[in-house]
Amino acid sequence: MRLEYFQMVDRVVELGAESITVASTVPDASPVFEGHFPGYPILPGVLMVETMAQAGGWLLLALNGLSRMPFLSKVGEAKFRGFVGPGSALTVHANRIHDGSGYAVCSARIESGGKRVADAEITYRVMDFPAPELERMMRDTAKRIGLPGHG
Repeated sequence: MRLEYFQMVDRVVELGAESITVASTVPDASPVFEGHFPGYPILPGVLMVETMAQAGGWLLLALNGLSRMPFLSKVGEAKFRGFVGPGSALTVHANRIHDGSGYAVCSARIESGGKRVADAEITYRVMDFPAPELERMMRDTAKRIGLPGHG
């Protein structure tokens, strides 16, 4: 996990027909923790949402063969059930629950230490890649994180 670059997924653990499981480790040190919170560093909720959104995004990318890009469109029913600190190992699960009309919806959850710490329902606008550079970067990242069938 590289917080400052919004690279939240370290590796794909499992890819199913309608689901994905990814792993991430919160860095031990990051400027994010200097202000959130001094003396009690925790991963901001917005970055937990981003982590779930990226897991669902990788699922959608895999299911469409990296041919179309999912962009975050809506976050619903987000709940934070626990804190995540530096060095925490995260397991993120995402399931596709709808796909059609240029939109897709995933449910996602984060677990740490065997406990659910966050969940959300995330809607994506799925469209052609708007720039060839973005498509290349996504393909390179798919290889780096071990997205099955794409590396």
